[in-house]
Amino acid sequence: MTSDAPTAPPRIEPATLHDIPTIIQLAEATWEPTYRFIISGEQLEYMYRVIYSPASLKRQITEEHHSFLLAYVAGEPAGFASFSPLPAGDDGGTGFKLHKIYVLPTKQGQGLGLHLIEAVENAARQAGGQFLDLNVNRYNPAIAFYERRGFGRHREVDVPIGPYFMNDYVMRKEL
Repeated sequence: MTSDAPTAPPRIEPATLHDIPTIIQLAEATWEPTYRFIISGEQLEYMYRVIYSPASLKRQITEEHHSFLLAYVAGEPAGFASFSPLPAGDDGGTGFKLHKIYVLPTKQGQGLGLHLIEAVENAARQAGGQFLDLNVNRYNPAIAFYERRGFGRHREVDVPIGPYFMNDYVMRKEL
């Protein structure tokens, strides 16, 4: 049985453009195990190429204003998260979106995801955020993790990515 309770606290640091190779390394180790039972192999490969190329990550950081956080355990990169402000919309209030959170399979169940979520929540609060949204595939077992962290199912969306769709819940947590 795994627990969300942390063991030793990780070091969490903001990532820069120089950290793109580390983000790619972590994505390569986490992407396939996360999605292999949820989406087809073809969709998995396509989405990975679109989201995690060096050029795409650079664009996310420089043009789309995504902030990346890297988590280190015993000095080694073990996970990452990215988030950004949401454009002002009909929901009212100032919101942020958690775009990505991945932890190495060998480090899951040790509280690292909890530390990353808390770091994102704190950064969003400090920037005036009133809520944090995230998308999660409707068949992803991580839904239970997000619910334990105080996120609720806000709405369902089908997000086109090239010729594919991600069938997601948008989950929201008030900050």
